[in-house]
Amino acid sequence: MYNLKITEQQVSLVDQVEEALNNYFRTMHFKPGDSIPGEQKLAEAIGVGKSVIREALSRLRMLGLIESRPRRGMVLTEPSILSGFRRVINTMLLSDEMMLDLLGFRISLEIGIADLVFQNVNEKHLQDLEEIVERGAENEFSEYSHESEYEFHSKLYEITGNDTIIEFQEIIHPVLLFLNNKFKDYFLPINIGIAKSGKLVSHRDLVNCLKNGDREGFNNCMVEQFRAYLCFIESRRTMSQRSESPTDVIKDFQINIYKS
Repeated sequence: MYNLKITEQQVSLVDQVEEALNNYFRTMHFKPGDSIPGEQKLAEAIGVGKSVIREALSRLRMLGLIESRPRRGMVLTEPSILSGFRRVINTMLLSDEMMLDLLGFRISLEIGIADLVFQNVNEKHLQDLEEIVERGAENEFSEYSHESEYEFHSKLYEITGNDTIIEFQEIIHPVLLFLNNKFKDYFLPINIGIAKSGKLVSHRDLVNCLKNGDREGFNNCMVEQFRAYLCFIESRRTMSQRSESPTDVIKDFQINIYKS
């Protein structure tokens, strides 16, 4: 059998066994659906007790890498790429800085899918987006209810046809909701500045670009719709560098947006 022996390292024994198993699956070119050796054989090959093997396998099972099937024992499975990510997204445990990093990641992703959305959109998609826009009331600063915002952007993710992107939207939603509620008093003056500059982008603007076949306009609108978030993230960086209050920094951004 493949040499699974481990060496002493400054990590736990279970960590070493988990790594050894992953290396074994890769080296032996295991594919989803392939059966893997039982606990006893693995324990003998690695030279550890079955309890250690069992814990390492339990970790792999939690990651969706293996599962037990009737009459077949343990088999390798194709994991959900974001399954582990979903387990650790807890707004009570994540710092504001980490959540802002996730917000920035989401913005970059959504701006990046603009061409894919434009390429895949069809008449049914446009009809669905129109209905979402009609249902979603907005205020003078193109701010929507959380439900309307989620529904509209979920539809854009759906149009990409990419299941991983769709799953990410579902996972990241609680973080966005938390940030919007916690920092709503800071977003308002930024949106006022954007409104005065005439650069506010609504869901209706995005749909119109898609309907008119305006790829460049749609790409630009996808960027501008996140302007408030981008300014807020930049303001947080500025606050860490300057001894000013959050309100003063936000006012500076509001003035600069208006001037631009």
